[in-house]
Amino acid sequence: MDKNQEVTGFLKAAGKKVVNGDGKEILLRGVGFGSWLLPEGYMWRFPDEGDRPRRIERMISELIGETKADEFWELYYDRYTAEADIERIAAEGFNSVRVPINARFLIEDGVVLRIKENRLALIDRVIDWCRTHSLYVILDLHGAPGGQTGTNIDDSANDLPELFLNEQNKQLTVDLWRALAERYKDEWIVAGYDLLNEPLPNWFAQYNGQIMPLYKDIISAIREVDPRHMIILEGAHWATDWSIFDERLDDNLMLQFHKYWNNPDTESIQPFLDKREELDFPIFMGEGGENNCDWFTGAFRLYEDHDISWNFWTWKKLDCTNSPCSVNMPENWQQLIDFMQGGAKPSAEAAERILWTYLDHIRIENCTYRPEVVHALFRRATVTVPAIFYGYKGEGISYGISGRAAGNIGFRSGDGVDIRFVDSMRETPNFQHMKGEEWQTDERLYVQLAPTDWVAYEFTVDKAPLAIELELLVRGREGARVMASLNDTFIGARQLESDQWQSVRIQSQMQAAGLQKLILRAEEQPVAIQWIRMAALS
Repeated sequence: MDKNQEVTGFLKAAGKKVVNGDGKEILLRGVGFGSWLLPEGYMWRFPDEGDRPRRIERMISELIGETKADEFWELYYDRYTAEADIERIAAEGFNSVRVPINARFLIEDGVVLRIKENRLALIDRVIDWCRTHSLYVILDLHGAPGGQTGTNIDDSANDLPELFLNEQNKQLTVDLWRALAERYKDEWIVAGYDLLNEPLPNWFAQYNGQIMPLYKDIISAIREVDPRHMIILEGAHWATDWSIFDERLDDNLMLQFHKYWNNPDTESIQPFLDKREELDFPIFMGEGGENNCDWFTGAFRLYEDHDISWNFWTWKKLDCTNSPCSVNMPENWQQLIDFMQGGAKPSAEAAERILWTYLDHIRIENCTYRPEVVHALFRRATVTVPAIFYGYKGEGISYGISGRAAGNIGFRSGDGVDIRFVDSMRETPNFQHMKGEEWQTDERLYVQLAPTDWVAYEFTVDKAPLAIELELLVRGREGARVMASLNDTFIGARQLESDQWQSVRIQSQMQAAGLQKLILRAEEQPVAIQWIRMAALS
């Protein structure tokens, strides 16, 4: 097995960068284990009646009884994330994983912290596998005692952020982090401690003033036993509100934001870039995904171009097209959904059959694997990139234009590149495709280049030499030409035959592995580009 050489030693914040144990800069590129230690109903295709762990647990117990339910959960935790998952993640080129933890999964009820050792052993096990396969591990308190969001994502009991309403819950959270830090203080494969996932949505903003004091208490407790691990802090309102960060709480710290269902452009993350400059910390897009592959090719290149570590959400879920692992839906799954919504109760035998089929299906070897998702994240052939997702490094590096566009549609407006709808009455773009739905005809966009204008795209090649074919969907009046260069070497030009969308192809050879830069230029007449597909030739 090829080891990831950059995964070595304790990670550390060094100014705006993260460095590894050798002092070399590293970007974290990872996946999250959503629904493993904190089952989320939407990843099971369940309705609101089964949207969080306690509701799923109650449904299963009602169907098959407590004893069988206990057996179900032991098998579930054992199989959902196995060494085969870790091995595949590393083989795909990721260098880290984020492990979301539900406090209720890990600790006993009560005032005094009592950790369930058999549950902690599952975390120990995944850490051991990650050390073997060279993946850093981020420990994420996704569901704090009492709940830090008051929603389904933290397993809230009463839809209230009871972490901030109860001093006992705060103390349990501090004590839990101290215990975890004591246990893992010498474990360098643990990248850092993600203290609270997405605390306080804006409808509970009246409690925002409690976040930083709690962070301070947790950090103080951690530093009593662990001076080395990186601390990771998330903003309020789904980690997007960074107004709470106004001081440096620790020298070894990283700030985290999340990003879903909105413009993948620099303007959308500018507040986070500004805060990085202000506080001189590295920043982390710690959770984002749940969209389609087109969006992934833009959003994750955005993070790369701005030197932002990232983590994709999520590695595995039921019946999907937008996670690497799609768990195949068991026959009669709808019976469980109907029961939760007041329908007929399946017999215990029928329910057990459905649930144990699901347990068989969650093994990675039984999932439908979707390499196109990973290819989109890394822009690795074969991959299709919408033309609007040219690079994010600024004019002269990622694009060149002779004049700024007369109008804009509220996307990448700072660039001045002419971006238009293919065929639409829309005035602004729509990037909300939570279940991986493809863009509708009226959502599609293209780049319009004047003569001599150009746009640049970066792709990843793992092994070289590699023969590739570029396919471009383009349009231009008679006499228009699109010119292509790869890594500053001209590879071809194509004359456009009519002012209709047409596919043109250019073949080339990539001589070295790593990041490849493709530049497309318009000549003689304006050229419109809708998308670029890069495919490896066998």
